[in-house]
Amino acid sequence: MAEARARFGVEELRPGQREIIEALLAGENVLGVMPTGAGKSLCFQLPALFLPRATVVVSPLLALMRDQHDKMSDAAVDVVKLDSTLTAREADEVAREVRRGEHELIYVTPEQLEKPERLEALRKAGVSLFVVDEAHCVSQWGHDFRPAFLSLRDAVRRLGGPPVLALTATATPQVREDVLEQLGIRGARLVNTGIRRDNLHLEVARTVNPEAKRARMLELLREEPGTGIIYTATVRKAEEVWKWLEDAGIEAGRYHGKMKAREREEAQQRFMENGYRVIVATKAFGLGIDKPDIRFVAHWQFPDSLESYYQEAGRAGRDGQPARAVLFYRLEDRRIQSYFLGGKYPRREESQALYSVLRELWAHRQGKPVALKVLTEASGLPANRVKVLVAQLAGAGILERTPRGLQRLRDFDTPEELDAYLSAYEARHQGDRERLQRMMRYGQTTGCRWRLLNEYFGEPEPEDCGHCDNCEERAAGHFDAASTPLATPPAPVASASSAG
Repeated sequence: MAEARARFGVEELRPGQREIIEALLAGENVLGVMPTGAGKSLCFQLPALFLPRATVVVSPLLALMRDQHDKMSDAAVDVVKLDSTLTAREADEVAREVRRGEHELIYVTPEQLEKPERLEALRKAGVSLFVVDEAHCVSQWGHDFRPAFLSLRDAVRRLGGPPVLALTATATPQVREDVLEQLGIRGARLVNTGIRRDNLHLEVARTVNPEAKRARMLELLREEPGTGIIYTATVRKAEEVWKWLEDAGIEAGRYHGKMKAREREEAQQRFMENGYRVIVATKAFGLGIDKPDIRFVAHWQFPDSLESYYQEAGRAGRDGQPARAVLFYRLEDRRIQSYFLGGKYPRREESQALYSVLRELWAHRQGKPVALKVLTEASGLPANRVKVLVAQLAGAGILERTPRGLQRLRDFDTPEELDAYLSAYEARHQGDRERLQRMMRYGQTTGCRWRLLNEYFGEPEPEDCGHCDNCEERAAGHFDAASTPLATPPAPVASASSAG
């Protein structure tokens, strides 16, 4: 504790931190599931000071990497980051420093670990701990899947198999299993501190039309004097709501992926410094934002899943003080998420086309490896989609990723095995539809909202929370029913063309 106090100002460890740290120092693999604001970063930052070689931290978030890098530098930790913001010359210089073993803590994006020269630099330096932050991004069953994360299992193997720490705030039992499988750490210790946060008041505002939404939002802003985030499902809606708030005389910012990088950075910085009353944003905003005094998070439209909702809503009240998470529920908003679901996964014909092109390339090269870039160009499919399908073929033992490219191992043995490959993503698409239905169920239920979330994340709670909007309404005598079980099927999700 002396080191934690001196370097990081930590007086005592929070639930789960000691167990994770002790397991890592003993050389174990660990999956840590801890809510937003529970202190996940200390679980690897503190061990990094005592391990003989470097700790590698894989993060998908440039903003988070920059923030953590600056904080570690201030704490006199020898830290460096390898990401796309570096010039080629800067990246090569950092790689040389890493190869010489000059850094205790190395932050990298997953894309950097797809480069053989970066992996080789880390291998030569030696790695004592491999950390995967936002580990749900590894799982194709997760709500925020990133194809580049699929290369991490290979990276761990090439680095000599150091202990792995996977960290996330949101993971259903199915996603937890998939994370362990994708990272090759089955049998890892699970440390799950639970999702329930008593300072976060969950509520749903049912709004029958856009006018009702605007009226309820103004009411929320009158009730809550602190800063907040308003999430929208699309860039267009973010612009629309931001403009409306500005016209209403409310000091509002905006943040979405269509803005220039400099504009996004300026908006984020101003929000962190309390320059905005509220910021209107798509899901591009928030991951890694270390602002403890956000007093409310409102969702103008419901997101694609309860995982997304919990992660975004959980950015309120990280200081432990009372905060609110308000979902503006309008049934018609399902059209947007149903539309997004339509193009998320490879179609059967795309899987077939890629496999056929790959076989032709192998035949042309007489079995020699095929570069991923060559396959992408030859298939005509988007790069991310090719990464997903290649990872699936690697998982089936059809190919192996090597520094020289994709090496053929075998063909599919039977028509049934080929069919399983071609139809795999149909099941995932259905899983996404079911997650959207569960999200709608949250907006419709008259039961305890925290209890519903606990059940969804595989943490059944026998008791209602007593402080969400439904529990308060029931205590006031407005509801007769007890909390309704999550298993009750919600209304079917309409397609984008048929929703009203």
